Amino acid sequence: MSKWKEYKLGEVAEIIMGQSPKSETYNKNKVGLPFLQGNRTFGRINPYFDTYCDSPKKIASEKDILFSVRAPVGDINIAQTEICIGRGLASFRAINKEYRFLYYLLLFIKQNIISVESGTVYGSVNRTDLENTIVNIPPLSEQKAIAEVLSSLDDKIDLLHRQNETLEKMAETLFKKWFVEDADDGWEEKKLGEIGEIKAGGDKPKVYSDIKTANCNIPIYSNGISNEGLYGYTDTARIISESITISARGTIGFISLRQEPYFPIVRLISITPDENIVSSKYLYLWAKSQNISGTGTTQQQLTAPDISARKMTIPPLKLMNEFTHIVESFFSKKQFNKSQIRTLEKLRDTLLPKLISGEVRVTMKESS
Repeated sequence: MSKWKEYKLGEVAEIIMGQSPKSETYNKNKVGLPFLQGNRTFGRINPYFDTYCDSPKKIASEKDILFSVRAPVGDINIAQTEICIGRGLASFRAINKEYRFLYYLLLFIKQNIISVESGTVYGSVNRTDLENTIVNIPPLSEQKAIAEVLSSLDDKIDLLHRQNETLEKMAETLFKKWFVEDADDGWEEKKLGEIGEIKAGGDKPKVYSDIKTANCNIPIYSNGISNEGLYGYTDTARIISESITISARGTIGFISLRQEPYFPIVRLISITPDENIVSSKYLYLWAKSQNISGTGTTQQQLTAPDISARKMTIPPLKLMNEFTHIVESFFSKKQFNKSQIRTLEKLRDTLLPKLISGEVRVTMKESS
């Protein structure tokens, strides 16, 4: 790799270890700086904020890379503003200002960093671990070229995510107008157990893979939030098609609309509605409008009987079908966008190690 040089990470980035302020300085009223104790509110690239601090001790600047240094180690975001950081985070500030390359570099080497975790109960890494991590760095021009390629893909992915958020809000707004603001007191009520089939997730399929293959191509979901990174094929009787899922443990009440076949396993409840009573889109938007919580003192959880007993309002079928026809285009567009996102993410994840390792070389276009 001509002109690439070996450095310690501490030579290419200033590393600021977080320090937690006193709890009495925290607030929810947006007084002071946004405060992150750890990765709890990390997003896809940037975090969101629900806590603020009026007496920060350690501050990450805009465009610093935020790195989780306590269990789980290795989650990464980019600060979009000044942020007060607690002891669960470190911030990396690119010495040469090329923060985008530093972001992708950290994504590439984070497994190496995780491998030096210390601590028997809670994994963690310290400043010395981070500063002494060895990295190979190309010239600045190539850093910019690498960042340009990868960030262009992430920008497209982000645009598609934002389009999907807009489509979701459009559907929610229409639902609220038709079935909340203009609701008729005479509409029928039914228990969820009367409008479809409700199942709790079971064990993993007998055959599964951590990558999608021809023989293992049905996604497996357990927490309701994302694909767990497993795919199954056998036990076809357990495959569920269009339905909604509700997370039943951990993050209680997370609602998802599943439009493709999948396996539900532990911590997940699936509801497959009778489309002659309610549509899956109506059920999904209704469920999102509810406050669904669990029971239990030690660890809260939902059960299938809990969900089955819950009541919902059923509008006339003609009105529901009219509504479903309108929002169907929103959800079809979301599904298309999701497919595009998966394609772009696969391309980015394939290119990232090749570019950061120097296996594939890129150069900046000369300005005219």
